[in-house]
Amino acid sequence: MKLSEIDIEPYDTLLLDRDGTLNVHLVGDYVKRWSEFEFIPGVLEAMPALASHFRHIFVVTNQRGIGRGIYSEADFETITSQMLQAISDAGGRIDGVYHCSSVDESDSRRKPQRGMFDEIRRDYPDVEPAKTLMVGDGDVDMEFARNCGIAFCRVDSLKKENGAYKWIKA
Repeated sequence: MKLSEIDIEPYDTLLLDRDGTLNVHLVGDYVKRWSEFEFIPGVLEAMPALASHFRHIFVVTNQRGIGRGIYSEADFETITSQMLQAISDAGGRIDGVYHCSSVDESDSRRKPQRGMFDEIRRDYPDVEPAKTLMVGDGDVDMEFARNCGIAFCRVDSLKKENGAYKWIKA
């Protein structure tokens, strides 16, 4: 199902995966610095419309590369800050970014476990599962949504491999 094919009207909270949903997923690699971060075409243009509809918009992202020592928490924060600024400059907004850097698959915060959603609900008590939509490009995002009791929409993702872009049908 494409985001354009889902009725977003019943939802007031939007959760977005990062890699492969907001930015181009680097196949076999991690986005380690801002120069490697590239918004998927159309994302920045869509953000103002999403911001006008949704009361809350959050990013929920696994960032195993931090836990593996490939890049640092500070690198992630720098990338996040610049991503948020670009979205703001385009007229959109993200209300919070939740990430898990654990390499342990059983970590309660790591998608598909629901820990990041539980944190969002603690920080924003008005977030209701029945009014929350998760948008992501992978099975882990779909399982996360199921574990949280929220709606899910899978998007196609654009991946960069060996310098060439490939659309991957989700």
